[in-house]
Amino acid sequence: MPLFFLLFMTAAALAGKEKAEPLQRLDEATAVVKELMATPDRSIPQDLLDKAQCIVIVPGLKKGAFILGGKYGKGYISCRKRGDGWSAPGTVRVEGGSVGLQIGGSESDVIMLVMNERGVNKLLASKFTLGGEGAVAAGPVGREATAQTDAMMHAEILSWSRSQGLFAGVSLQGATLRQDLSDNAVIYGRKITNKEIVHSSMPVPNAAGGLISVLNKYSPAKNSN
Repeated sequence: MPLFFLLFMTAAALAGKEKAEPLQRLDEATAVVKELMATPDRSIPQDLLDKAQCIVIVPGLKKGAFILGGKYGKGYISCRKRGDGWSAPGTVRVEGGSVGLQIGGSESDVIMLVMNERGVNKLLASKFTLGGEGAVAAGPVGREATAQTDAMMHAEILSWSRSQGLFAGVSLQGATLRQDLSDNAVIYGRKITNKEIVHSSMPVPNAAGGLISVLNKYSPAKNSN
């Protein structure tokens, strides 16, 4: 078999895998939300979820690079629509940051809640580094956020991580979030910004229907902030 043909087939296979990954990851993100919210005593407090303006879900953030300061993962952002429900999802990359994210295991599922408009504006920028006074804090775990600290009360973003069955609030100081236009193009057929996606009336793609349905199931209430 000619070498050129083998190289061509390998490149085609890799390209196909890259196109499939953002769609497959939507199923992983859906599973993360389902599994966490199915155990209220060990999940995100319901009152915080209901107050959140946006949510970020990153299934399988890699641990191997954490110690080297180069951790990496991909996930999704959805925000409250002006009416009821959650928006179609945009895609994000998480890179860098401190080792505080590690709670064991080879990888961790990460969820972030964006609690105010200032945090939303930062998150919808093309690139945003978590950190700074009051910007991000480890979130509480349980049915209600009755044990909030001042940091949590004033945080723009609250964050949690799950690994090997352990779910806990974690600090993501120094981690960088950036939109992924290439993955958005796979889902929506063209390169489109996260801001355009979540601030428009764009219909939810079929591939993302499960994720948005789960978010609407567990937090259908209008945001009250």
